[in-house]
Amino acid sequence: MNRKADDGLIQVRAGEELDQRKLAAYLQQQMPEFKGPIQLTQFPGGYSNLTYLVQLGSKEYVLRKPPIGADIKSAHDMAREFKVLSGLKGFYELAPQPILFCEDEQVVGTPFYLMERVNGIILRNKVPDNMDLTSADFKVMSEQLIDNLTRIHQLNTHNTVLSTLGKPEGYVKRQVEGWTKRYFNAETELISQINETAEWLQANQPTQYKTCFIHNDYKYDNIVLNADDLTIKAVLDWEMATVGDPLMDLGTTLAFWAEPDDSQVLKPFNLTWLPGNLNRQQVAERYCNLTGADLNHLVFYYVFGSFKIAVVAQQIYARYRQGLTKDPRFANLIHVIKACAKNMDNAVRLNRINNFY
Repeated sequence: MNRKADDGLIQVRAGEELDQRKLAAYLQQQMPEFKGPIQLTQFPGGYSNLTYLVQLGSKEYVLRKPPIGADIKSAHDMAREFKVLSGLKGFYELAPQPILFCEDEQVVGTPFYLMERVNGIILRNKVPDNMDLTSADFKVMSEQLIDNLTRIHQLNTHNTVLSTLGKPEGYVKRQVEGWTKRYFNAETELISQINETAEWLQANQPTQYKTCFIHNDYKYDNIVLNADDLTIKAVLDWEMATVGDPLMDLGTTLAFWAEPDDSQVLKPFNLTWLPGNLNRQQVAERYCNLTGADLNHLVFYYVFGSFKIAVVAQQIYARYRQGLTKDPRFANLIHVIKACAKNMDNAVRLNRINNFY
């Protein structure tokens, strides 16, 4: 089978350029091993933070920074993400190694951090042209994806820096209220199903739940796979990791877990709709079997995950409408928001997380 790493690197998008002279001067000061000229390209995936490949002579690193116009005190807090990676170092081997954090906005316009580059396969909006993935491959990959999520949730982070990341008490209530506020702060048009879902989430929160360290953005395109055997080589994008309800984490993964009967606009976010993958219900049942979790409130967690995706898309779409970003992908995010709204409405009406009949 033909498999090799294919990162799909592109030239840096217009409006997202970095001052290479300032960056090179800073890195040369901070990294004595710095040799040779600096080269920058950009990873095209992702809708949140901007990610660049930094080549320093023969060395390769990944640079992460917030997008233009984002609130860097929230989900774009580079210091916090660097803290997570530093806390996972030597504790969870599938997290990339952090290199340095820069809070000086004079270098690239925002705080940023540098981490090691992990070479491998990342499944984004389509199967790479140089790959031949079978349904059997997807079955194994989807199973190991959930198995690794349970492993993250079972990490013993007590008495580590990771245990200080969140406030477990009242986590669900704060999440519902916080994401609802974010949506209406970024609202660009009335979508009645979103309003109704916000009210439903407020009224249907579970009152009891467990807490642990969670990733909060766990899906195929945040996983690096080994080209040789498709095992997980690294887990990326820890920007929203915290201590909270693990079923909120599962719910977000389920919301990203597109199925064949989902809207076409949701399928580019995850290749889980291709033959061989577990469906959402099977994912939930596998997670339950491995952890013993009580899934009585599964619809709530799935709906919340879908609502969160809609909010993130709405925030980015609002920035696009304001002219703060010119990435052409963002023009169609309003359709993603409406597709999430439909999935949420179906889940509430039918009391299930699958759309097929």
